[in-house]
Amino acid sequence: MNRRTLLAAGAGLAAGVALGGMPARAQDVRMRCTWWGSAERLRRTNEVIALYNKQHPEVAITGEQIAGSDYWVKLATAMAGRSVSDVFQLEPSTLSDYSGRGACLPLDPLLNGAIDLSKYGAGDADLCRIDGKLFGVTLALNSFAMLYDSAALKEAGLEVPKEQMSWEAFAEFAKAFKANGPKKRNYWAAPYAARYGYVLDIWLRQRGKRLFDGGSIGFDVEDAKAWFGYWEDLRQNGACVSADIQTRDDETIETNALTLGNAAVGFAYSNQLVGYQKLNKGTLELGMVPGIPGAPSGHYYRSASCWSIGATTANAEAAGRFISFFVNDVEAGKILGVERGVPPSSVVREAILPLLDETEKKTVAYVEFLKGKVEANPPPAPIGANEFSRNVLRPTADAIAFEQLSIADGAQQLVENGRAVLRGRT
Repeated sequence: MNRRTLLAAGAGLAAGVALGGMPARAQDVRMRCTWWGSAERLRRTNEVIALYNKQHPEVAITGEQIAGSDYWVKLATAMAGRSVSDVFQLEPSTLSDYSGRGACLPLDPLLNGAIDLSKYGAGDADLCRIDGKLFGVTLALNSFAMLYDSAALKEAGLEVPKEQMSWEAFAEFAKAFKANGPKKRNYWAAPYAARYGYVLDIWLRQRGKRLFDGGSIGFDVEDAKAWFGYWEDLRQNGACVSADIQTRDDETIETNALTLGNAAVGFAYSNQLVGYQKLNKGTLELGMVPGIPGAPSGHYYRSASCWSIGATTANAEAAGRFISFFVNDVEAGKILGVERGVPPSSVVREAILPLLDETEKKTVAYVEFLKGKVEANPPPAPIGANEFSRNVLRPTADAIAFEQLSIADGAQQLVENGRAVLRGRT
């Protein structure tokens, strides 16, 4: 897929919208929709697709959920074969990458026509705008969160404060859990979060820096030393999961140490509470990720995920109408709930609030609680951001945890390889 292909597709789309387009025959309107997520997301998304197919018999949409890292492998294969799905899911750290590589159709020609975002809050529609062009439709809003098993913490005589605790207090909290918590094999307070890019992002923002800045990484070796040093202190004191446990985590709900029963605390996105609660016996609660007293919280509202349209689709307007239905239809909203996050449409949000269960209400309450505590949304992640997290940060953190690299060498490697990956993709 190259620039010429993308420009041609965009020009064809613009012409089609301007002229009203040619109606396709019923049997010709067949589309594919792909996404990643938990079993709960699979159920809800398929129900919405079935509802749309029922209301629009002239359109046949086939849905497919792809698990974990396989999603990105299959997306890369589809790009190489020019067969990206008509509608596919991305999120903030991957939108720049895949739109920059020509996978996504610019959606501006479809706005106020096939796609209606008039009920979105101020700025919400622009969360998926890259260099002035809209490449995705935000499906929901969320923020970062600390999920925890309240019963396990209570047994240890601990509780998470309503307001943001400090990183120092969290370290003492994790060590106290080791001493007083449930005596189960391979069970700790927290994950080894050194390998989580989104937690590192918060850590850096609290210190006036960013994970990414100006198309490259936004931190230096000293920042990386402090980051790895914090988590190594916890690991070496038995306050967070061991290296062999943590490396099982493929950054999915199913593989997280909290779900696997190896940690009482997990770091995730607020909307994921719904999926986590489905797989956890204990009652889970939400709290802020730790911070620095008197400093910015590091939190911000983000696009939980978005629908993009494949650049080579033959059904751009039909895909746009399905996306518009997905985010605006009240019945669809009732099915989706807040599993992906809080709906950006004010109409949908107001309609579903009375219908939410206790877990879902917690996610909405958390997003509301963060008002006044969040910062401005950062610029879109640069091309290569996803590769940095998966192929640079995670392997480096794992090597340090397995004591194959020193903290100093790991910090140097993170900075050098991070810059190289992003430089090679810009």
